[in-house]
Amino acid sequence: MSVVGFDLGNESCIVGVARQRGIDVVLNEESKRETPAIVCFGDKQRFIGTAGAANSTMNPKNSISQIKRLLGRKFADPELQNDIKAFPFRVSEGPDGFPLVHVRYLGEERSFTPTQLLAMVLSNLKAIAEGNLNSAVIDCCIGIPVYFTDLQRRAVIDAATIAGLRPLRLFHETTATALAYGIYKTDLPENDQLNVAFVDVGNASMQVSIVGYKKGQLKMLSHAYDRSLGGRDFDEALFKHFAAKFKEEYKIDVYQNARACIRLRVACEKLKKMLSANPEAPMNIECLMDEKDVRGFIKRDEFEQISAPVLERVKGPLEKALSEAGLTTESLHFVEVVGSGSRVPAVMKIITEFFGKEPRRTMNASECVARGCALQCAILSPTFKVREFQVNEGFPFSVALSWKPDAQNNESQQTVVFPKGNPMPSIKALTFYRSSTFAVDVLNVDTDDLQITHKISTYTIGPFQSSKGEKAKLKVKVRLNIHGIVSLESATMLEEEEVEVPVSSTSEVPKDATRMETDDAPQDPASSAGDHTQEPKGAADPAEGAAENGAQDSEEKTVPMDTDTKVEPSKKKVKKTNVPVAEMVYGAMGTVELEKAVEKEYEMALQDRVMEETKDKKNSVEAYVYDMRNKIHEKYNDFVMLEDIEGLMAKLQEVEDWLYEDGEDETKGVYVAKLEELKKLGGPIEMRYKEWTERGPALEQLVYCIRSFREAALSADQKFDHIDISEKQKVVNECSAAETWLMEKKQQQDALPKHANPVLLVSDIKKKAEALDRFCKPIMTKPRPAPKPQTPPPAETPSPEAHTPEQQSNGADESAEPASDGAQDEHAAEQMDTDKDDPSQV
Repeated sequence: MSVVGFDLGNESCIVGVARQRGIDVVLNEESKRETPAIVCFGDKQRFIGTAGAANSTMNPKNSISQIKRLLGRKFADPELQNDIKAFPFRVSEGPDGFPLVHVRYLGEERSFTPTQLLAMVLSNLKAIAEGNLNSAVIDCCIGIPVYFTDLQRRAVIDAATIAGLRPLRLFHETTATALAYGIYKTDLPENDQLNVAFVDVGNASMQVSIVGYKKGQLKMLSHAYDRSLGGRDFDEALFKHFAAKFKEEYKIDVYQNARACIRLRVACEKLKKMLSANPEAPMNIECLMDEKDVRGFIKRDEFEQISAPVLERVKGPLEKALSEAGLTTESLHFVEVVGSGSRVPAVMKIITEFFGKEPRRTMNASECVARGCALQCAILSPTFKVREFQVNEGFPFSVALSWKPDAQNNESQQTVVFPKGNPMPSIKALTFYRSSTFAVDVLNVDTDDLQITHKISTYTIGPFQSSKGEKAKLKVKVRLNIHGIVSLESATMLEEEEVEVPVSSTSEVPKDATRMETDDAPQDPASSAGDHTQEPKGAADPAEGAAENGAQDSEEKTVPMDTDTKVEPSKKKVKKTNVPVAEMVYGAMGTVELEKAVEKEYEMALQDRVMEETKDKKNSVEAYVYDMRNKIHEKYNDFVMLEDIEGLMAKLQEVEDWLYEDGEDETKGVYVAKLEELKKLGGPIEMRYKEWTERGPALEQLVYCIRSFREAALSADQKFDHIDISEKQKVVNECSAAETWLMEKKQQQDALPKHANPVLLVSDIKKKAEALDRFCKPIMTKPRPAPKPQTPPPAETPSPEAHTPEQQSNGADESAEPASDGAQDEHAAEQMDTDKDDPSQV
């Protein structure tokens, strides 16, 4: 199975692969470690990743970037509305209230959901991993921000399914960074806890986590984040500054030109990087807009001044993470800084002042998440043996269940099933007493983040019918899975029945005893009067499978049975009946929609592959034209007649003109036919040149073969004495025949000019050498026959009457010795028969 980790960044993505020697970051087709998260739609195909970035400047309205910001968010989200203002492509509200991206693809207007766009990016990353591993990639681990909601996590799972991937885990980026940091540490304390703060300032968001380390484990103590504070906010501050400056100085408004906006944003990003290492930096852009060249200049102090509103927000997540962890700055041992946005000196200064210690950079700021995801995938994979290291992950939200009681009162009741910091994965069991079908809502509660949707999903439990006609007891299992997605897993109706239960008369339980669940616990009248009770079964288990098969409930126990039994009347048996559960997740893709999206992605991938093959064939025709034109007057000059050169050059020129005019946009079959047409003219020339260059070594090989076998056949060496003379003569005759053939063909070939078709082909020479070797080698390598073994004279067998007891024992000793030949074996057999008849042996 594949062991791959994907870091899905807002601007770029990184692929990490686990190998036997460690974690490697995979290079893309341009030998770069980072792949842009861009999808560009053209008239004939899509361009994804590096190809999409190359086409985005020329086709900005159809180049989709920052897909991560669109995923799983309502169109009316204020943050999303703020992002849309800077997008060069068009985004509208879909029928379900979520965004739709509009592009022109294959000559028509098309719309795509953010989930489909993310699937395209994942497909490209999958292809990069497969090209590096030379094997199919299915299983993976995908990094996601800690603030991703339930709906966003489901969207990532759906996108992976569309791309043909199966995520083993959606891994928080902060936890991935912590794992990549701690698993290689050999000096972690066994008893005391090592507290480390990780500050990740990415392209679009800032995440802070406090992690406690002990030997062989890590525990996430707290999470904090600002989903709209990253490196791009500093770029935006520079963009607005220079856009206003250029409007005043050069009378151009870049907001009116999408291409000018993209070029200025790219220049601002480069300027930010220069200011990270220099106190001042210039900006020069040629023909930005209206054929005007623009120039700018800014100092680091001025940059920090215009970025002040962004810098003021950096301290917020730091304070929140530290307070939720219950620690002080003095109790933190180290502060690690990662992320591309953390390179801004002003950000580092704020972090240093807050924690009172210098932040460290012991990890690669851009690759640590991908490496952590690949490590987690290796831990979950059975194909790798990884150092024992336990990851104790905490759920970043509080999730509650809400329902309406069965009585006349319509006020909803709710209970928190997974509080903030609850271990992942986990499972809880709740008991309801209901007489008919009812609904349960899954809600986000106790959050001050206004962007998180309150209602996650609704589950309808039923229909069901109690056999006694009273309220049925229903046990409902709620799962928080390894991805951080909450779902109502199952509902079971429990009914008590009085049956005669055989009880074993012996105290010891047999191995093959049948076990049956009973209910001996007394019924609590208070609990049956209420609507809901929460059972202690909800304790989290570190392994999802173990939690699923958790301990039995307190009122359920097993009673052994055996065939030798006595009967006790009025025992209670608990009958379990599965109850249907219908799920409705608000904003998520349905099963039918998902299947259609998979088919649509397959069709688009097929179209991309056809276009790539067409371009390859077109490039082959173009390459053949230029290659043949260069060689015809150099390497091939002696192998073609003058009049043929003129005709070939004219044909090459004709095809070149066709390529850049009528043949600019043709199908794959047309280019294949055109290449075959050229090879009919150029092929014989190439063949004559190839025959001439390879003929010499082939002739030498055949001559050596003839000489070697002939010398061996005529040799007086003792190692060939066992070979019959007639056989040797056959070898000599065969060598002579091959030599005669070679001399005749060589004389004919030497008489021909180089531009004539050869009569002595390299393939014929090789065939002759192979035939000679096939005929002569078995004769000359015939093994010498083994010498015949000498047969000893048969031994005389004495009569039975002549033996005394002493002689019998001596004869037995002699027969026990190993025989050297068959005669001794016969002698031993005869001796044994004689001993049986001898009365002296009784």
